[in-house]
Amino acid sequence: MNEALAILVGIGLAAACGFRVFVPLFIASLAANTGIDLFGGADFQGMVGEDTAWLGSTPVTIALGVATAVEIAAYYIPWVDNLLDSIATPAAVAAGTFISGILMPEFLGDGSLKWVLALIAGGGTAGVVQGASVVTRGASTASTGGIGNPLVSTTELGGAVLTAGVAVLVPVLAALLVAFLLFVALKKLICRMTNRGATT
Repeated sequence: MNEALAILVGIGLAAACGFRVFVPLFIASLAANTGIDLFGGADFQGMVGEDTAWLGSTPVTIALGVATAVEIAAYYIPWVDNLLDSIATPAAVAAGTFISGILMPEFLGDGSLKWVLALIAGGGTAGVVQGASVVTRGASTASTGGIGNPLVSTTELGGAVLTAGVAVLVPVLAALLVAFLLFVALKKLICRMTNRGATT
């Protein structure tokens, strides 16, 4: 049961990485640092495992907190937000792969299978959500000249906090939320590709 919950937590946090790279990592670190229990009594710190117990250390939590604050602020600077999107996509995939990988069940071991699954489930989820965010921000920049981008940034931040928070506290609910996010994100990306194909 705990193994299944750990997978759901990992994928939920990975989805949140698609909105913001550091927010879910900070929330995961904070949860491990404080020893919070998931809904139903499962131990989050125990899910992280001994090999990556450093994620819950106070210095790492503080460092991720600072990185989170900088990332949040940077997305409210005109045009910098679009620049960040160019590096956020691979960073989101990497973060999603990492956070889902460390929460994969122990029976998968630490070999290539574990990280291939993490790349597909976690990295793929983060990449799809991030891709939809890039499309949304690009449309906002084109239609409002960037004036509407702070609203996009606020929505993304809210999505990151909500998704990561639910993933850590109620993983089963997070699974439903991730399914909804993937549906919306894929629909948006498909529409974007269809429209681009129609104009070429």
